[in-house]
Amino acid sequence: MPGVGASALTGGGLFTPILMLINAFAMLAGAGGAPRAAISMGKKDNRTAEKILGNCFSLLIIMAVILTFIFFIFAPQMLTLFGASGKTLPYAVAYSRIYILGSIFVLIVMGMNPFITTQGFAKISMLTTVIGAVINIILDPIFIFVLDLGVRGAALATVLSQAVGAVWILRFLTGKKTILHLRKENFRLRRDIILPCLALGISTFVMLSTESILSISFTSSLSRYGGDLAVGAMTIITSVSQLVTMPVQGICQGGQLITSYNFGTNNKKRVKEAFLPSLKPASFLRPCAGLFCFLHACEN
Repeated sequence: MPGVGASALTGGGLFTPILMLINAFAMLAGAGGAPRAAISMGKKDNRTAEKILGNCFSLLIIMAVILTFIFFIFAPQMLTLFGASGKTLPYAVAYSRIYILGSIFVLIVMGMNPFITTQGFAKISMLTTVIGAVINIILDPIFIFVLDLGVRGAALATVLSQAVGAVWILRFLTGKKTILHLRKENFRLRRDIILPCLALGISTFVMLSTESILSISFTSSLSRYGGDLAVGAMTIITSVSQLVTMPVQGICQGGQLITSYNFGTNNKKRVKEAFLPSLKPASFLRPCAGLFCFLHACEN
């Protein structure tokens, strides 16, 4: 984006803390509900697993409505608090408000996709992410440059790609191939179903929400002492960090579901065997990726 590219990048990057919070709420249901469903499936109790699926879906919709209302109204104030300047605030608000309106799709994709993996359909789960990513990559230049929508186009491309992913997931979970079906009779929230899911997902929620708080601290400090250029640089660093972290999170999430299923079958040997294959790659990949990024940065 000639002339405004740096400001637009910085404005979009200032939305990162809100994005992390949306992801945190999605994983509160997904990372908490999917392992509980896997435990029930291990016990051959698919009926309870379906109740967990339905309750978590209802929780995601409720959270989407509340988060959309709060973030949309208070987006300018929050982005200013995060470090937006008079130059970058219009881009930050333009990007964030479109993304926030589509946050329901983000919550469905992130919160429901683990339930597909839980049932053993890892390829379907992977396709959800791949399809969304490919559509986003294709639509980004069309909306940003061809239609001249700028940062609004970037946000719209992301929302539409997530919407396709959400439709993909809902069609699968209501179709014939799935083991656990999304049924209306399971949508009513029950304390004995949803509270254990929240208890299990709270650790992931705290981890992601504290990352959001750290991001707010970084961007506000950089805005004060380094200006818009420093905030834009932090945006790039955050993207690289997520690129390094996501594979490890994927391995751990997949291993957690296998461990949960075998825990449900009371197969302690398989629980131990499933734990180590997750621990070894996670322990190896992150240091190697960090070292690679460090050496590459030193070269430049």
